[in-house]
Amino acid sequence: MVKLENITRRFDTKTVVDNLSMEVRQGELFGLLGPNGAGKTTTINMIIGALLPNSGSIKIQGGGNPNDQSIKRLIGIVPQTIALYESLSGERNLDFFGRLYGLDGKELADRIQNSLELVNLVDRKNDRVSKYSGGMKRRLNIAAALLHRPALLILDEPTVGIDPQSRHAIFESLIVLKQQGCTIMLTSHHLEEAQKLCDRVAILDEGKLVVQDTVDKIIADYGGKSLLTIETRNGKTKIETDQPVKEIIRINEEDTILSLHLESPSLEKAFLTITGKHLRD
Repeated sequence: MVKLENITRRFDTKTVVDNLSMEVRQGELFGLLGPNGAGKTTTINMIIGALLPNSGSIKIQGGGNPNDQSIKRLIGIVPQTIALYESLSGERNLDFFGRLYGLDGKELADRIQNSLELVNLVDRKNDRVSKYSGGMKRRLNIAAALLHRPALLILDEPTVGIDPQSRHAIFESLIVLKQQGCTIMLTSHHLEEAQKLCDRVAILDEGKLVVQDTVDKIIADYGGKSLLTIETRNGKTKIETDQPVKEIIRINEEDTILSLHLESPSLEKAFLTITGKHLRD
C-alpha cells in the first residue's frame, strides 16, 4: 500500500528524516514508533503529500504519487491536532467534510450515519463539538477521515490525552476497520497500544529506520527475558529467565511461595533495548 525508498527530508541544515526506506502492506495495521523528534510526523506529512521529500520516492498503492488527486482520495488522515469546527454539531462537521469529497444526498447521509455508528457518537451527533470531550473529538476526527471510505487510514497519535474509555472505543473502531480490509498506519506514544493492535511496526530514531518487523519478532529479538519476582519465607528474589513456569515449579518445590509477579518481554522493553530511550524522552 505504501512504499518509501531512500526518503530524506531536511529543514534548513537539520535532517529530520534520513534515507528512510520502509513499506506498509495492504490490509495490515502498521505502527510507526520512535522518541519525540524521531521524524514520525514528518514522515506522515510526506506520505500524504503535505511535504515533499528532498530526495527519494514515495509510492501509494503500487506506484501512485501522494500529490496526485486520485491518490489523495485513497487516503484518510487523522491529524495529531484536532481538526474540527467547534461551533458546528458533530453531524454538520461530517456533512461539511463529506461535501469536500463530492458526496451529497442519501449517499452522504448514509456515510455520516455509518461513520457515527463506528465511533459510537450517534447519540451526540446534534451537539456542538465545543461540548464534546477530548476523546469524543478524536473519535469524530476519525469519523471525518472515513467518510470517503479510504483504502489507507493514517492516524497521528490518535489517543494522546484522552480517557481510557475513549481509547478503548478507538481501539475497537480500528479493529473493525482492519477486518473490513482498510490498511491502517498509526503513530503512538503508547507502546502497549502498538503491541496490542499492530501487525508490524517500524521504529525510527533520529530520522533513521532502526528496525521494521512483526511485533512478535521484535519482542523475541529485543524484548529480553521474563522478570520473575518471587517472595518466599526466606525473602524476595528477582530472577531473569526464559522459562518462568519452570522456575516457579522449582522454587515451589524448595520453599513456600507467598507471592509472585511475572513481567514478560514486551515491546516497551524491546524499544528501550533498541533506542536506549523512553518513548517520551
